[in-house]
Amino acid sequence: MISLRFIPIWRRNALVWRKLAAPSILGNLADPMIYMLGLGYGLGSLLPLVDGVPYIAFLAAGTLCFSTANSATFEALYSAFSRMHVQKSWDAIMAAPITLDDIVVAELVWAASKSFLSGLAILLVVWGLGLSTSWLSLWALAVIPLVGLCFGALALVITALAPSYDFFMYYFTLVITPMTMLCGVFFPTERLPEAFQIAANLLPLTHATLLARPLLLGAAPQDVALHVAVLAVYAAAGFALALALFRRRLAR
Repeated sequence: MISLRFIPIWRRNALVWRKLAAPSILGNLADPMIYMLGLGYGLGSLLPLVDGVPYIAFLAAGTLCFSTANSATFEALYSAFSRMHVQKSWDAIMAAPITLDDIVVAELVWAASKSFLSGLAILLVVWGLGLSTSWLSLWALAVIPLVGLCFGALALVITALAPSYDFFMYYFTLVITPMTMLCGVFFPTERLPEAFQIAANLLPLTHATLLARPLLLGAAPQDVALHVAVLAVYAAAGFALALALFRRRLAR
């Protein structure tokens, strides 16, 4: 049964993270910034306009979604696994009147909260560089939490199954990296072969970029309800599956 008891657990994670906030934010920001500035200005200088805009402006939205997804994934994998399996923090917390459901909700909300900071940092850079000047880009602040919840929930499923940290490399190699390549982060999905386009349309990162990119470019996204619904379904299904797997794992 889910309740507001998850809030103190979320706050506990936030207080622990606050001690290392600066290097954590810089670490989450460095990788997507290298992609956006290196590819945007370097490769972008060799390319014509992409979908009618300079390549770095096209890449900005993909970087925003990629950074948010990546941050939520890392937090729900490595940090959640450490608290559950290595530090045994979950066992200690459940000695109080707290249920496993509360802990899993707290982990998901915390992963989304932390990923929001990563997405916000990228968005501030995008605004600072003048890559997006439309007021519609403010709506990206509503997209970022949904992306964080979606990818945090999916990562928790892997955490519930993982025997060790090494297991996470399979998820990055077989799921996250191919998704990043297919889902419109670096180039339009319309340039892909038809079979890959069909696959990309089934993946959540595609729907995240289709929401964020028009907003940053000053246009209203098409099929908003569809994109939001896909991300919400992934988040809900991922959370439900993760919760069931955690219950089975911790009941042993």
